Amino acid sequence: MHRWFGISAIVVALDLYTKHLVENAFRLGDSKFVTSFFNLVRFHNEGAAFSFLANAGGWQKWFFTAVAVTAVVVISYLIRKHVQQKLFCLGLALVLGGALGNLYDRLTLGYVVDFLYFHINDLYWPAFNVADSAVCVGVALLLWDSFKQDALKAKKDA
Repeated sequence: MHRWFGISAIVVALDLYTKHLVENAFRLGDSKFVTSFFNLVRFHNEGAAFSFLANAGGWQKWFFTAVAVTAVVVISYLIRKHVQQKLFCLGLALVLGGALGNLYDRLTLGYVVDFLYFHINDLYWPAFNVADSAVCVGVALLLWDSFKQDALKAKKDA
């Protein structure tokens, strides 16, 4: 069980460290060209994914904080309950680490620091951070695990 929470802790540490580097190197709104498809930036996201509800007047900070705290409790329970299911727990650990990294920002800063900015020509993907990346990879692993479990069940039933 400690391995899964350790992975979450590594995600949080990497997330907070990279955000710290960006906050020290960039002012809000700054952008640095890296490649033809990627820039480093410093944006503040007061909403959720892709700045959803960012301009909702402030209540969203507490709403998303409550959602994150609930997710932390539920994910921690699920990891403890299914500690032997490696792919499932790895996915949960990544989601947990990402949720905690962004929760820390939301509680201490009132917003989440985003800095990875990909684009193709003039089409830009919303900026994101290490925590967001961990959540996306974690959810992908959880979906993969779900499909694997369905396939195993179907094979067993046949």
